[in-house]
Amino acid sequence: MITKGSVAGTKTVFGCVAVLLCVVLLCAGCRHEEGAKAKDQGLQELMMPSKGAYTGAYVDFGEGEDHVTYDAITAFEKMTGKHLAVVGFGNFWGEQAFPAKKVRIISGYGAIPLIYWSPWDRPYVENHGPDRFNLPDIVAGKWDAYIDQWADAARNYGKPLLVSWGDEMNGTWFPWSGVYYGGGKVIGKKNGQPLYAGPELVKQAYRHVVDRVRARKATNVLWGFHANHYTMPHAPWNMMANYYPGADYVDWLGLSVYGKMLKSEDWNLFDKVMDAPYQEICQLDPHKPLILAEWGVAESPSDSKAEFIAKAFTDLQTKYPRVKGAVYWHERWENTDGSYSNLRVNSSPETLDAYRGGVAGSYWLDRPQFRSR
Repeated sequence: MITKGSVAGTKTVFGCVAVLLCVVLLCAGCRHEEGAKAKDQGLQELMMPSKGAYTGAYVDFGEGEDHVTYDAITAFEKMTGKHLAVVGFGNFWGEQAFPAKKVRIISGYGAIPLIYWSPWDRPYVENHGPDRFNLPDIVAGKWDAYIDQWADAARNYGKPLLVSWGDEMNGTWFPWSGVYYGGGKVIGKKNGQPLYAGPELVKQAYRHVVDRVRARKATNVLWGFHANHYTMPHAPWNMMANYYPGADYVDWLGLSVYGKMLKSEDWNLFDKVMDAPYQEICQLDPHKPLILAEWGVAESPSDSKAEFIAKAFTDLQTKYPRVKGAVYWHERWENTDGSYSNLRVNSSPETLDAYRGGVAGSYWLDRPQFRSR
């Protein structure tokens, strides 16, 4: 998501046991070899719903997006009237640690963690360009020891993890953006199509991280390709397809879709900001499940946030069948001009009523579903 200022507002923008169960997400995007491995080991599977979609949220976990507490999650549930099936939170490389305690809190609550695993260093400020976790160093193996340690801890956790690595790469605000690594410079061709420097390096880094984690047998990690709903800059080289690392590296597709967040932005209802990116990302693969990994809209004195939210819940049921989960971004932050962007579901009584009414429907599933082998 764009324009979240500083750390506090950023996206600144989750006795020993004798047998450790590894968990694998049931989805068409899982690699055939991992599916066979899971069969051999008799692993439990997390299913993407054939009907309905998982409800989820990021619940304003403070600076670094990682102050995950059971109280915060249950308070959000009490306020909205619905248990969460997915809980999202940040895990930035600057912390150099797997978030073991946080994923256990979320699992204990009864939800699936969605980890925004970002190659980002302190102080986690947007629009500052690459830092020590720059993509060439990642590809060259400088951070392999950290990746391996993270992978080992994820494997030992042993339960399903949805992971979004290097999200919103098609924007300009995060340091792993393709714009910082050559952007649209043509560096070759493949199947008659140009290869662009920025997207190609992002893909290499993504594949390197996934390969390292999979080599450590962390098959409970399910990888999301998570793009922003609009590309910035809006140029052919910066389209989602140029960043897509390939079907073997992606288990689920992800989108960030936001309505108006700043005074300077135009007001649009949900389908106006969802239609084009939904079509674009669905073209990358005909079968992989799609998760609305972030969505929201700010309170506006001249527009109806309640209408946006109510329409979003309706549209997701009727217009966007590929969406199998939606994670609302429940946060408020101060902008550099002194204004506030308030995306919280309780920013007004009308907004809270709209959210509670929308999520209450049986279409929105409040618990993850599993299938035993």
